[in-house]
Order: sequence, then C-alpha cells, then structure tokens
Amino acid sequence: MSAIKSNTALHHVRRKTGRLFAALGWPLISYGLFLLVWLLAAKIVGNPVLLPDLTTVVASLWQLIDDHSLVRDILASLERVLIGFFLAVILAVPLALTMAYFTTLRRLLLPIVTLLRPIPPIAWIPLAILWFGIKNGSSFFITALAAFFPIFLNAFAGGLGVEPHYIHAARFMGAGKADLLLRVFLPAAFPQIWTGLKIGLGQSWMAVVTAELVAAQSGLGYMIQIHRINLDTGAVLVGMVTIGVLGSLMNFALVRIERIVLPWQANHSHKT
Repeated sequence: MSAIKSNTALHHVRRKTGRLFAALGWPLISYGLFLLVWLLAAKIVGNPVLLPDLTTVVASLWQLIDDHSLVRDILASLERVLIGFFLAVILAVPLALTMAYFTTLRRLLLPIVTLLRPIPPIAWIPLAILWFGIKNGSSFFITALAAFFPIFLNAFAGGLGVEPHYIHAARFMGAGKADLLLRVFLPAAFPQIWTGLKIGLGQSWMAVVTAELVAAQSGLGYMIQIHRINLDTGAVLVGMVTIGVLGSLMNFALVRIERIVLPWQANHSHKT
C-alpha cells in the first residue's frame, strides 16, 4: 500500500513539474533563443540605427521611464483602447442580437454590414481626422470600429444559433420581445459573444497604435513615430516591446476572466 501511495505522489509531483515547465520553462527558452538571435544579428549588422543591441534598448527604456513619458503614452493608449472597445460592445452586441431576432431588420442592415466589414480601420483614418481632428476622438472612432465587426459577427452568429425550442418555450411562458433578447438570446449567444470580445480587444489594440502613428499627439504609436524621425531605434523597439507585452497581458486577463464567466468553455479549450 505504501508503495502505491509513493508512486501516486511521485506521479503527482511529475505532473505538477511538467505543468510548471510548460508554463514557464518553454517561454523562457523561447525568449532566450529570441534574445540570442537578436544579439547575434545586432553584432553582424553593426549599426545601432538599423538594429540596436540590448544595452542600447535598455538605456532607452530607462530614459523613457525616468522622464515619465513611457507611462504617459501607455496610459493614453490604454484609455483610447478601453473607451473605443466599450463603445463597440454597447453598439455591436445589441445590434447583432436584434438583427438575429428580427428577420426584416436583418435583411435591411446585413448588406450594409457586409459592405463595410472588409474595409480596414486604417482606411478610415483620413475621414476620422476630418471628422474629429487629431485629438482623442479620432482614436476612439478607429478603435471602436476595429473592435465592432469581430464582436458583431460573433454575437450575430450566436444569436442565429439559438435553438428554436428555447424561443417557443419562452413565448409559451409569456416572454415579450425584450425578455427574449435579454433572457434567451443574450445567454445563449454569450459564449460566442465572449469570443468576439477577445478578438475585438486584440483588433482594437492593434488599431490604436496605427491610429496614433498619424492621428494623435500621444500614445505608444505616437512615441514610436517621434523616435523614428529622430533615428532613436532603441526607443522605437521599447515601444514595440511594450505594445507586445501589454497586448499579451490583456489577453491573459481575458482568459482568466473566461474561466470565471465561462468555466466549461475554458476547461474545454485547455484540454484541446
């Protein structure tokens, strides 16, 4: 019996060690390999303007932290993304579910959505500047637009996928149109809505950097543009890495929240 318990405990320890290595070991190896390739490439190029080495980037990072400009630009970009993303959610989800429920509205508006969806957010920047100037309004518009279509399409697909017998049962119990949308369509479509939220936030984050390159006077995209003009490639790379880190953190936060609001879906995704 003791031998069985010992083997079980050993197996448990090995599983925990394997999971820890999968969570930390492989990423560290991946990052280490990336840094090694970067250092070798920087040494071969031999030009800090074209490709600075690690010490130059760290020095630029320290300078940007010391003068507080990096924190200001991060906060400016996050503000634009979160406001634009929130605007997209409150517009896309109700519209998608309403179109999924009302056939006439779907036939009327879906061709317009199909026409506008392939237009990339960057193509809207000239109009955004004309309409809102180079202040925050342009960035809010671009980030909301970037997030709108992924959220809308997933919510719309979720609404169309609602089982008819759920609708019939709710109607039999006296549910009106508002009750059907809030208590049947919204819960049934929520898993796909959540998928749209994850995709939409990522699209919004990428779009805000693009918008800030040409239509803002602050933010990480603006920071990259200014330092590019000044040939400060180290600061440019700091901005790029910051964008990647913050994007990864936002995705991680959504995955953690998903385990709370959609535990069955999170477990299924983890297994697959």
